[in-house]
Amino acid sequence: MMKRAIYLIVLIPFLLIGCANNQDEQQVTTEVNSISTNETPSYYQGYLDNPQVTNDQSLQEVGTTIRDVKGEVTLNDINKESQTVKIGAIELTIREAKALHFKPDYGLIDFFHSYTHDQEFDFVKVFVEIKNTSNQNLKFAPISLVHTSAGEQKTWEDDIYLEELNGEIPANETKKGNLGFIIEKSKIDSFEITTSDVFNEQDKTLDDAEKLKIKF
Repeated sequence: MMKRAIYLIVLIPFLLIGCANNQDEQQVTTEVNSISTNETPSYYQGYLDNPQVTNDQSLQEVGTTIRDVKGEVTLNDINKESQTVKIGAIELTIREAKALHFKPDYGLIDFFHSYTHDQEFDFVKVFVEIKNTSNQNLKFAPISLVHTSAGEQKTWEDDIYLEELNGEIPANETKKGNLGFIIEKSKIDSFEITTSDVFNEQDKTLDDAEKLKIKF
């Protein structure tokens, strides 16, 4: 828990600077991923399993369930349509989005108590790729805010995966991984994410945040 607290403190200065929306100028490209039932998508190649959330890579059909030592996860809904948006030199791709139900193993209950006191819960998650196309190090968070169609709001601090996707991304490099947020109202048909602004190493804003809507 101390590691998580330190990590969040480090991120606060640049994540809270601004979440302006340039939706009118936003250019989003979409692509439908052709994935067979229970086939692990190719974009997961090289991804290391998360230490606290059951691996859901092969869950591609609504209603299917996977169990492992971390617990049991069931797929409630899925969007396989990739979305790519360019925010200055940052290229952000949402590879897939899912709504899931999770029953953590007893040994992980204490970890999740910092997010919820429920023994099992629903959450939404996205698998993202973040590419820095410039020749300078940048600072960026793929999700600063989440708004669901049921009216819930979550912030970057509520992410349960903690895969260090927020923060500095070196020049010409790519990060990929999951971000997930526990929701109280499970019946949703969409959610909207707001990114952070893009900053340089001196925390100067280079480009304003963007919004992407994900439908189920």
